Parts: sequence; structure tokens; C-alpha cells
Amino acid sequence: MTIGVDLGGTNVRVGLVENERITHQLNRVLQEKESLSATLSQLIALIKPLTSDSVSGIGIGVPSVVDIERGIVYNVANIPSWEEVALRDILESEFGLPVFINNDVNCFALGEHRFGMGKGYRSIVGMAIGTGLGSGVIIDNQLYAGSNCGAGEIGLLPYLDKNIESYASTHFFEAIHGTTALETHQAAQLGAKQALALWTEFGKHFGNAVKAVLYTYDPEVIVLGGSIAKAYPFFKASMLETMADFAYPVTLRRLKIFQSQNENIALLGAASLAQQPIKIK
Repeated sequence: MTIGVDLGGTNVRVGLVENERITHQLNRVLQEKESLSATLSQLIALIKPLTSDSVSGIGIGVPSVVDIERGIVYNVANIPSWEEVALRDILESEFGLPVFINNDVNCFALGEHRFGMGKGYRSIVGMAIGTGLGSGVIIDNQLYAGSNCGAGEIGLLPYLDKNIESYASTHFFEAIHGTTALETHQAAQLGAKQALALWTEFGKHFGNAVKAVLYTYDPEVIVLGGSIAKAYPFFKASMLETMADFAYPVTLRRLKIFQSQNENIALLGAASLAQQPIKIK
């Protein structure tokens, strides 16, 4: 058994995993984010009830740059007090268990590769579409994290007057159109023309994000996750239309794009860091 932790800027989820299945899970809203000691205490208190002599390790996904070898996280998104935290040392001292830490979107991609829609493929990219746009990259069955755990940040590439994630994440709805992705999704489900038009526009931008992934990594499979991926049927057609001018038609014919089917896949991916410690390319 291992423990997986999916630490977000708003919520933290902790799960006990046995035989690729979450047997017990705790979800909490992260409190007092301005205080490092308070957030660490909350995290430790969530993990503690799941520990036992049968647990062999803890895997954690964090929305930040990570020094994987030393277990240090830097400038965690939406947690101001986590500028530089030696998280592995803190938790190993607390629990006496080996701790493995990686970027949260890398854990999403790893989960999809080992247990989800990317299982059985050698190369996949997991694209998490939500508050931002991040990607986790699997090449030849290995997680490619880059030298600073920053590989796959397609959303930060320059695009139009800003960057890709400004047009291919919640920023598109909130900053540009003054609404939310959730409201637009709900309205589209009711057939509202304005909402459907917004998803068509979003899909055109997202199609350019996918092309950036294809030119960079050329994966067999792309798996879409995050809150906005739930609206995939509404932006799929315009996304594919934008992708049609990709320079290598054979790539498009072979490419498979899937929608994630497991809301806990990032948690499973985090737990698998401790089950099968990964080789970083």
C-alpha cells in the first residue's frame, strides 16, 4: 500500500492506494495559505490517519517546480507561503516513510499512462485544462520532467498578445469574456447559442495548443484532463478544424485524443511515484 497526495492551490486530496485502487480518501479545503506552518500541519494531519505498518511510501503531486532529487518545491501556485519548502525531508522526518514528489500535471500524465486512457502506449502527453494549461510528458514509457521539472509548460508559450493559456484555460472565459467555464458549459448543455459560440472559439485556440504539443513531443496519445476537459464535446470540432493544417498529415491520422475518465487519476499517479519509483529522462 502507498499513500498518494494531490495538493492543489485550493484543495488537498489524500488517498490510500492498494492494487491500483483507492481504498480510503480524504478531501479538504486548504486553510491559512499565508502560513507555511499551518498548511504543513493540515497536510500532516490529513496523511497521518492513513499511515500504518503496511504503507511503504508516500507520493505527492504539487503545482510547482520541483527539485525531484532533493524533494524541494518552489513557488507553489496559489499557496503564497510555499516559496521554497524542503517537503520531502519534512514528511520523511514526520512519518519515517520514503517520500517522492513531482509536479501535479506530471502525476496526472503518469496516472493516465499507468492506469488510465494512456495505458499500453509508449508516448503520451496529459494536458490539464483548468485555471491554467499544463502538460505532463511520457516518452518511451518514462516521465520526461526536464532538468527543473518544468517540461511540458505549453501554456506559457507566447501566443497572440499573451500566451497560450490566456486563451486555452479559464482565463479565456473570465478575463476575455467576463464569465466562467462552468457557466458557459452549463449554458451550452442547454443549447444557448452564445455559449456554444464561445466553446467554438475556445476550441480554435486549444487546437493551436495541441499543435504546439505535436510539434514538440509527437506523442501517440493526448489525454485531456482538468475541469474544462469535461466540456470537450463542445470544443472538439473546432479544435480538430484548427489542427487540420498541421504540417504532417500522417501525425494527425495516427494521433489519438482521449478525455480523462477518472477524476482521481492524478492521485493514483502520485501514489505510483512510491509504488514504482520512476526513471527520469
